[in-house]
Amino acid sequence: MDDDEVKLPADTLAILQEFLAERKQREHDEEQRVINQSGTDAQFEEDWQLSQFWYSDGTKRAIGDAVAKIVKEHNGDGSDFRVALLSCPSLYTTIKQMKFNVNIFEYDQRFVAYGSDFVHYDYNAIDGNPNYLSQHNNSYDLIIADPPFLSEECMTKMSKIVMNLQRNTDSKIVFCSGEVVDPWLTILLPIHKCRFHPEHERNLGNEFVSYANFNFDQYFDNK
Repeated sequence: MDDDEVKLPADTLAILQEFLAERKQREHDEEQRVINQSGTDAQFEEDWQLSQFWYSDGTKRAIGDAVAKIVKEHNGDGSDFRVALLSCPSLYTTIKQMKFNVNIFEYDQRFVAYGSDFVHYDYNAIDGNPNYLSQHNNSYDLIIADPPFLSEECMTKMSKIVMNLQRNTDSKIVFCSGEVVDPWLTILLPIHKCRFHPEHERNLGNEFVSYANFNFDQYFDNK
């Protein structure tokens, strides 16, 4: 054995091996979910390289309840009400289990596991292509977006996509993002900051808030 080779203590090595085995198992499970297209049962790890941060259980329940109230006001059973989720995949299962018509727009191809509800998109593709996602434009009554990056460029491109996806001027828009985007987002879209604060499973360095083009706060209890 090389004298310079680092040898870990047995207990440390055991912890490392356990961690690597668990990671390998998670990766295998995710591959199988994609292959089997296992619908709402599919659960995925955050990919920080894609700026993915999942909402807390409390936030998922709160937004899900709010969506249910909005749909009920619209037409009761939600049969013709369509929801678009842009870059917020952790909301999908909660809303889908309510039997609503929902599409998940994601860059991450792992979410093809959600079958025909999955729409692959890249917010950068709107540049020079105003008809991007044309088969989905003018189709949604409620659009919830959580832009992956807190930059003016990202907000500008995401806003263009959201405006195109609206079914009509009565469509409801919700953005969940860092408060630092306020100067850009409130100019790009006819929306205002709300009292509701989304929370994540992991504590993030930026203060997250919500924005909407309607009174989003009325759909929350004590929020």
